[in-house]
Amino acid sequence: MKLTVIEEDGLRSEFELDQPVITIGRALDNDIRMTSTRVSRHHSRIEAKGGGQAWVIDLTSANGTSVNGEKVDRRLLSSGDEIELGGEGARLVVGGEAAKVLAQEPEAEAGLRTLSGDAQRERDNLKVFAKITRELVAQTELLPLLRMIVDSAVSLVGGERGFVLMRDRGRDGELTKGKVDVDKMNVSVARSFDHSDIVVPRSRLSMGIAGKVVDGGRPILSLDAAQDERFEGMASVEDLRLRSVMCLPIVAEGAVEGVLYVDNRLQFGAFDQEDLELVELFAHQASIALKNAHLVAELRERNHRLEQSRQQIERLNEQLGRKVRDREGELAVVRRELGRERGRYDYAQIVGASDTMRQVFQQLDRIIESDLPVLIHGESGTGKELIARAIHYNGERKEKAFVTENCAALPDTLLESELFGHVRGAFTGAYKNKKGLLEQADGGTLFLDEIGDMSPEMQKKLLRFLQEGEFRILGSDRTVKVEVRVVAASHRNLEEMVRDGAFREDLYYRVAVLSVNLPGLRERRDDIPLLAEHLLARAAREANREAPVLPHEVLAALVSHDWPGNVRELENEMRRLIVLAQNAVSLEHLSVAVREGRSTTGERLSSAASVVESGDIKGAVADLEKRSIEAALAQAAGNKSQAAKTLGISRFALQRKLEKYGLTKMRPSAATE
Repeated sequence: MKLTVIEEDGLRSEFELDQPVITIGRALDNDIRMTSTRVSRHHSRIEAKGGGQAWVIDLTSANGTSVNGEKVDRRLLSSGDEIELGGEGARLVVGGEAAKVLAQEPEAEAGLRTLSGDAQRERDNLKVFAKITRELVAQTELLPLLRMIVDSAVSLVGGERGFVLMRDRGRDGELTKGKVDVDKMNVSVARSFDHSDIVVPRSRLSMGIAGKVVDGGRPILSLDAAQDERFEGMASVEDLRLRSVMCLPIVAEGAVEGVLYVDNRLQFGAFDQEDLELVELFAHQASIALKNAHLVAELRERNHRLEQSRQQIERLNEQLGRKVRDREGELAVVRRELGRERGRYDYAQIVGASDTMRQVFQQLDRIIESDLPVLIHGESGTGKELIARAIHYNGERKEKAFVTENCAALPDTLLESELFGHVRGAFTGAYKNKKGLLEQADGGTLFLDEIGDMSPEMQKKLLRFLQEGEFRILGSDRTVKVEVRVVAASHRNLEEMVRDGAFREDLYYRVAVLSVNLPGLRERRDDIPLLAEHLLARAAREANREAPVLPHEVLAALVSHDWPGNVRELENEMRRLIVLAQNAVSLEHLSVAVREGRSTTGERLSSAASVVESGDIKGAVADLEKRSIEAALAQAAGNKSQAAKTLGISRFALQRKLEKYGLTKMRPSAATE
C-alpha cells in the first residue's frame, strides 16, 4: 500500500507503507515529517495489519486527525481514504495513484492529471519555486530577504537548519576587492526548520566547509559529512556531528558575496543531486534578489543624502538672508529678530557682539562638542544660566532634561532631598516618595547655580556622586546610577575659596574641568545699546505696549553706567522705562544712579556728562575703553599679558586697541611684555 502526502504549499510525495509503524509529525524523528505549523510534533501514526490493511491512530494532537472529513482517534484505512492532519494543515491519500488525488483538484489543473512520479514532483517543485521567486523579488529589505532565502532553501530540500554568511560591503556599497576570507564573513541569518532563529550561530555550522565553498566558488554536497574524506581533520564536522550537508556560493558581480548552508544532522543522505541542482538554481535567484535589495538600499541612502543637502541649502539660504538683512544696522537686526520665530536656545538668545563676547562664543563652540563638567564664573546678573542652557540645548543632550537648582536658596537637608530624592518617611514631612533632580536629569544636564554657597557636607556628597556616578536616595539603602552632565556656576572666586579652605579642592577640580569666565556688563560696554534695545522690546511685549525710542543721550548715559547688577539691573531699568516713558525715553526717566553715571568706586565720570550732552555713544565707549586700558596697564606695571587678562580680552586684542587709541608710544617701562 502506498501513501500520497500533499503539503500545505502543494508539494506532493509518495511513501511505501513497508514498515509495521510509520510516525507522522513536525519533529525530525518522524518517518514522515510535515512542515505545516498546524501539525503537532508527533501528530499521528499508521500501523500496518495483515492482509494489506492499515490503521491510522491520532497521538493526542493539538488540532486532531480526520479521515474523509470525520475527526477520528483510530480508524481502519481503505484505498482512496483522505487523511487530514490539523484541519487544513496537510493531507495524506491512501493509494499511490496520483490521478485519484488530482481528480479532486480544480478543473484548471486537468492537464496535470496524467502526470505521476518524478514528472509530478518536478512540476510541483516548479510551482513552489516560482512562488518563492515571486516573494524574493517583492522583498527589498535586506534582513527579511535573507531570512526568506534561508527559510525557503530549508523548505525546498527538507533540511533541518539553514545559514547565510555574507561579506561586508564598503561605504560605496561595492564589494571589497581581493581574496575572500570566510573568517571575516558575518553569519547574517541562522534559522531552524520551524522558522526560529538559532542563537550563537557561528558555532553551529562548519566554517571549514563554508571556507571550501568560498575558496573554490563551487557548491558542495555531502551525504555523510563525518565519513567524507574532503572534510577529514575538520574539528567542526566531528563536534557538530554533521551528516547531510549542502553548501553553495551566492555570486554577485563575478565574486562570491555569500554562502548558503543547509544541513540535516539526524539523517544520512537527506539531500541528493537533484536537491543540490534545485537549491543552486534558487541561489542564483537569491543573488538577483540581493542585488535588487542593495540597489534599493543605495537609492534610499542617496535620497537621504539629497534630503540632507536640501535642508543644508535651506539653512545656508536662511543664514545668507539674515546676513543681508544685517547690513541695515545692528539695532534694526535686533528689532526684526525679536519679531521672528527662532530656535529656543542658540547664541542668538545671548545678545552680544563685543570682542569679549565673541571669545565667549568661540569657547562655547568647543565646550558644546565635549561632555565634560563645566564651571561658569561671573558676577550676579551676567546670565550664567543662559550660558548653561546654550551648552545643553546646542549639544547632543538637547532631547533630554535640563534641570536647575540654586544651591544658595535651600538649607542642607532640603538641598540633599532635592538633589538625591527621598523615600516616604525619610524625615518629617516626607509623606511620599520623591525623585531627585539627579535622577530626573538622567541623560541630560544638571545646572547647579551658586555652587560656592554649598556647605562642606553637601560638597562631600556631591563629590561622591561625581566620582562614582551613583548616589543613595535619602532614607533608603537603594543606590541609583545615572549619567548626567554637571554644569556649575558661581559669582564667587572658587580658587580663592579653595586656598582659604572654604571649598573642597577635589570637588573644584571635578566641576571645573572646563570653565567659562562671563564678563560683567561694564567690561563689554559695546553690547549695552544692543542689550538695551533687546530688553526694552521684550519688556514692551510682556506689557502689551509699544516700545519707546531710546535717544542718543539716553544710550550714552546707559553706556556710561557701570551696572553693578549687570544684565539683570539693565533689564529692570528697561522694565521701569516701559512704565514711565511714552513715545521716547528722556534722561529724567532714568534712575538716579544711571543718570549720574557713577563708576564702581563712586566717582563721577567727568567725560560722561559731555558725552550725554553731545549724544556721542562711540566717543563714550572709546573714552571708557581707553581709560580702562590705561588703568589695567598701570595696575600690571606695564605687562600687556597681565593687563589683557585683567581686562578679559586676548593679548592680540589689547595690542590692536593700543594701536587704535595711540597708546603704543607709552614709555617702555609702562608697556612691557
